[in-house]
Amino acid sequence: MLDANIKTQLKAYLEKLQQPIELIASFDDSAKAEEMRGLLVDIAELSAKVSLREDGTANLRPSFAIAQPGQAPRIHFAGIPMGHEFTSLILALLQTGGHPPKVDAEVIAQIKALPGNFKFETFISLSCHNCPDVVQALNLMAVLNPGVTSTMIDGGMFQGEVERRQIMAVPTVFLNGEEFGAGRMSIEEIIAKVDTGAAARDAEKINARQVFDVLVIGGGPAGASAAIYAARKGIRTGLLAERFGGQVMDTLAIENFISVKATDGPKLVMGLEEHVKDYDVDIMNLQRAAKLIPGDLIEVQLENGATVKSKSVILATGARWREMNVPGEQQYRGKGVAYCPHCDGPLFKGKRVAVIGGGNSGVEAAIDLAGIVGHVTLIEFDSQLRADAVLQRKLASLPNVTIITKALTTEVSGNGEKVDGLLYKDRNTDEVKRIDLEGIFVQIGLLPNTDWLKGTVNLSNRGEIEIDAKGQTSVAGVFAAGDCTTVPYKQIIIAMGEGAKASLSAFDHLIRTSAPA
Repeated sequence: MLDANIKTQLKAYLEKLQQPIELIASFDDSAKAEEMRGLLVDIAELSAKVSLREDGTANLRPSFAIAQPGQAPRIHFAGIPMGHEFTSLILALLQTGGHPPKVDAEVIAQIKALPGNFKFETFISLSCHNCPDVVQALNLMAVLNPGVTSTMIDGGMFQGEVERRQIMAVPTVFLNGEEFGAGRMSIEEIIAKVDTGAAARDAEKINARQVFDVLVIGGGPAGASAAIYAARKGIRTGLLAERFGGQVMDTLAIENFISVKATDGPKLVMGLEEHVKDYDVDIMNLQRAAKLIPGDLIEVQLENGATVKSKSVILATGARWREMNVPGEQQYRGKGVAYCPHCDGPLFKGKRVAVIGGGNSGVEAAIDLAGIVGHVTLIEFDSQLRADAVLQRKLASLPNVTIITKALTTEVSGNGEKVDGLLYKDRNTDEVKRIDLEGIFVQIGLLPNTDWLKGTVNLSNRGEIEIDAKGQTSVAGVFAAGDCTTVPYKQIIIAMGEGAKASLSAFDHLIRTSAPA
């Protein structure tokens, strides 16, 4: 099952086991069961501290669990955790075997203190780059708290479960049989949802913060860059982020970040976070700004009721996927309407889907999906596609792709449970037409996260924060950087430069306003 190179690396990892563990398999007569058996035998042969049993009683087969001998298993894998999930398997083995996790002590204490029983089930696809974060977070919670169990379910292997529970996006998490959440979630976000008193405690801690010299709002490339540049000046720096990394966390392949030939979003974000933490930056994660109040001391009110004060502020709130804003889109979001073809594409194997948008993102999505689904219809509002020529040629060569231009999507159709079609207006004839399909992937660009700033700082007609050459907004002491601003070309490398520039401008502002008359 595992090649020699992977076995060598895995053997080195398993040497870190502090306690014996056992793999408890629940097999059936399928070919996948034999494949899983091969994987588990390979693992057991690599360490004397790992044993394998085949007397598991799980309902989902083939599957296996990981536990310490004599203990009821709390971590389960219904599927073969290869691809993006192989790291989840390694961490589950090590952490069950007593290897300490790389998580803040405060988070560990919060997990251990959670009362009650929590049965988590996470539906994933092995090509999903968002899924491992959720699986690893829930597995760790199961290791630390006896009341928590975590089961990873490969949607591609258990199509019956996918159909029964109407899973049309990954990761989708169920808690005690009820849908808990969908999409990427950090361990802190998960804990905040199950620990009902967490928000109030966070607000109390934030209210106790002293005044910052620079407060950065946003944890993406622009915000991280701004925080580092401010902290290097030796001034009191804070960073508020709804989720560290922002939109980059949802980016699969990055091949234009100069000096790095190829990387991916989660890996780049990990580097950004580690770099920021090397400096004296007060990071307040999972916090959403609700209101900006200008003044000699600028106040930022948060959705949890807390207030932060600072002498200067850098807005780096980034952008989010633009939605179609048509009837049915919100109703069927996660039930056929999707925004990440890499994550959710495998759930539509053999089915008919549409991609909305003819730019690079839309055409790339259509090309990727064409290798998985039965048929792809690409719908573009304009009279021609806007993607690079090389992508258009590739798309045109695919036999299971239809391209429709001069089309305006008007409605997402569904049967009450999931998507069953799409309506669009032919802009040549004004005739409304229907396409029968099971999935719709929206790829029509980004929308700046600036709704909360309306009426406070000047925004463009696109909702972008208007800034000058130094990143200064219309409000004294408030600067902005990155995809939320009027700076053209929304690129990671540009956002980082803009964040540095805004931070240097904020420092210059502090020097000038604090100087004696």
